[in-house]
Amino acid sequence: MNHTPRVQFDHVWKRFRRGQVHDSLRDLIPALGGRLFRRRRPADEMATGDFWALSDLSFSVEPGEALGIIGPNGAGKSTVLKTLTKIIRPTRGQAEVRGRIGALIEIAAGFHPDLTGRENVALQGAIMGMRQADIKRRFDDIVGFAELEDFIDTPVKRYSSGMNARLGFSIAAHLEPEVLIIDEVLAVGDFRFQQRAFERLRQMIRSSIPVVIVSHQLERVTELCTKALLLNRGAMVQQGSPTECVSAYLNLNVDRTTAGNGSCPVHIEQILLAERDGVVTGERINLTIRGTIAPEGVPPHLDPVDVRIEEPGTGKVIFATSTKRAGVALPESGPFEVRLSLQMNLPPGAYTIETCSFDVLAQQFAANGPSAFVPVRESTPFFGNVNLNAEFKPTTARGVSGSETPIGAVWRS
Repeated sequence: MNHTPRVQFDHVWKRFRRGQVHDSLRDLIPALGGRLFRRRRPADEMATGDFWALSDLSFSVEPGEALGIIGPNGAGKSTVLKTLTKIIRPTRGQAEVRGRIGALIEIAAGFHPDLTGRENVALQGAIMGMRQADIKRRFDDIVGFAELEDFIDTPVKRYSSGMNARLGFSIAAHLEPEVLIIDEVLAVGDFRFQQRAFERLRQMIRSSIPVVIVSHQLERVTELCTKALLLNRGAMVQQGSPTECVSAYLNLNVDRTTAGNGSCPVHIEQILLAERDGVVTGERINLTIRGTIAPEGVPPHLDPVDVRIEEPGTGKVIFATSTKRAGVALPESGPFEVRLSLQMNLPPGAYTIETCSFDVLAQQFAANGPSAFVPVRESTPFFGNVNLNAEFKPTTARGVSGSETPIGAVWRS
């Protein structure tokens, strides 16, 4: 029998019923009576109020792989994790996790509020099937990583949400899990803890532990995960490269309607990024933008193709250009294609590239276009908002030649 740790979702469906809550005995008794006399429904038949939280979902995660699950609220991301950790069962299909699971699904999930941090570490280790000797061996690492030395003997009900998150992640990451399942941990706690958690996850992936992560921090997904899964309304939209899935997510349900009055004659249909896995700081990206211009043509006040780069995490526009500013002539009507090359002299991060048509007269978007997502990796370390390609060149002589004038230095003869 193969005992290699892995995660497998095989054509999983999960059905829920809206509003299935019985708050009182008066409500519960009629509901139970109705069930006794109601005909038995086939597994495939949907009753009124039922909905599929997951629809025919399949994926696998092997040792050394990290799967990032992304999607809007209500997409089914948490349902996937709860199914993997056996909190809920699939209606159809099979969900298998082979190996000891380290999971952090919700803050303080599994903690007993009246027990101390120390006691909860022991409890979680026992639930994971670890021996007491192994738990004790890892205890100092868990407490040190969570930075709770002064509070480890305090009941966890006195902990803040950040303290709970640090302890929960530290337990999941240090009690030698064979599979790690994490929900939004990188969005909790201060920046320093997030960085340490991020590095710890990287170490675990390098040590061939299968990892499943749900996150709204798209730049973290592209930096950390080896592959991604985009969900919407319980169904798979796309599976594959993190960068491609994030770009597809950004274009999910994009509103391309006109921002101002009337309809925009320009319809930007597609943006293609040649460097799908990102670039190193200073390298170029190459974009192809395609669209259609209506028969009436482009009015003088409309900038047909506007391209903006947004800062990771803030959405602040750090660069913008357009066909009008660049003096690029588009056809009077019909399909068009333009190519744009940009040198990414930017700090490491995951940048969003937005396209739109812009009404120069009204100073507002005329219509939104599709987006792309490009990770930028560090080359030579630098600090700041832009890479100016600084070069230091050592010299052998300490003096300055007669033809050179020192600037900003004290000259001693």
